[in-house]
Amino acid sequence: MKPVLLVAGTRPEAIKVAPIIEHLRRLSVDFIFVWSGQHYNYEMGRTFFEQLGLPEPDENLNVRSGTHSEQTARAMVKLEKTIHHCQPSIVVSEGDTNTAVAAAMASAKCRVPFAHVEAGLRSWNMAMPEEINRKVIDSASSLHFAPTRLAALNLLFEGISPKGLHVTGNTIVDVVNKHKDIAGQAGEELLNKMSLEKRRYLLVTIHRAENTDNASRLRNIARALGELSKEFRVVFPVHPRTRLRVAKLGLHRLWKGVKRLTPLGYWEFLGLLINCLTVITDSGGVTEEACTLRVPCVTLRYNTERPETLMRGNVLAGDKTRTILSLVRSQIRRSAKIASDSSANPLGDGDAGQRIAATLRNSIETDLRIVEPDLRKTPFVIYRLLRERQVPHLRRYESLVAFDKFGLSHVPGEVKCRTSLLIRSKNSRLR
Repeated sequence: MKPVLLVAGTRPEAIKVAPIIEHLRRLSVDFIFVWSGQHYNYEMGRTFFEQLGLPEPDENLNVRSGTHSEQTARAMVKLEKTIHHCQPSIVVSEGDTNTAVAAAMASAKCRVPFAHVEAGLRSWNMAMPEEINRKVIDSASSLHFAPTRLAALNLLFEGISPKGLHVTGNTIVDVVNKHKDIAGQAGEELLNKMSLEKRRYLLVTIHRAENTDNASRLRNIARALGELSKEFRVVFPVHPRTRLRVAKLGLHRLWKGVKRLTPLGYWEFLGLLINCLTVITDSGGVTEEACTLRVPCVTLRYNTERPETLMRGNVLAGDKTRTILSLVRSQIRRSAKIASDSSANPLGDGDAGQRIAATLRNSIETDLRIVEPDLRKTPFVIYRLLRERQVPHLRRYESLVAFDKFGLSHVPGEVKCRTSLLIRSKNSRLR
């Protein structure tokens, strides 16, 4: 049986593939682990391997930094060679990074099925490099592991076949559930070293290009953090990119009271998150962790590809200083209510890794392949946009995408055409 080729290259990817590796091992599925080296700082990568129990990579591509095109191109060239050498049954990658898009494109070019973990996330912001990556990756994928129903709906609306679509939950829930106790202990030790009290400090992370590479945005955020540091202890593990930009722009004077740390290991960071009063971030992964832990979150963005977190303790602040201050204070007032929320986690139940690994094994056993379709008798796809009155039972804000019973990727010869029904209510916005 040919192995699974699992590709990762950044700290968030390392976190989220850990449950998949764990369950592939339990199912005795042979895999090859390739590390792209997109994150090459030790604290940003290697420490996480140790804490999450990840194996040493079978291969390190060492693509390092560069422009988006340079980084993606280097990864694609090296991954193509790796795929030809290893002859995997399936290539798997997670998320929306340059590593993931390179893996998807190299896999498709080599005619090896690609499986996308965390498929279907959409921010609708094409100025965001990650959004471009998401759309390209999903277009090239044979298996789509959508973390939520909303993510699955995004894929269906874009014409992705339901045949390879699986709603699995988010693997971050698996990771947080597994490590929260030991992370809590690590967090308490760190708090003691820094003379911090539980629920008496704010935690900050900033790393996205739309904030760090925009001088006006970064200045507004720095100003807000400086103001907050006059009222609260503010703890900020600083990303290397952010540190360089702050130094270049001379913004340190705006946040003199902020406690700045070097990047932390996963347990230490998760421990700080568990015990903080509110987290201020532009990280998608941190919003998911905060949602899972019921920690109030203020996201320094104008949109999010994780709208489920807005149902459970997260708010979008953008970059205006006054708005950030107002929402942080509001979230602090709501902290007790958010912490006591007993509703089910919208990101999943903590068994995503098991579901993904089982589906990968089944796909290998059924010999999943990229094949040339025979459309001689069914050359057309027919789309029908229905009005609300044509579907009386449709609720006011409900959106539905329906496919014929065979799915768009397989239609028997006796069927005259393939049909996709796109049904939107009059109050829904067409995307």
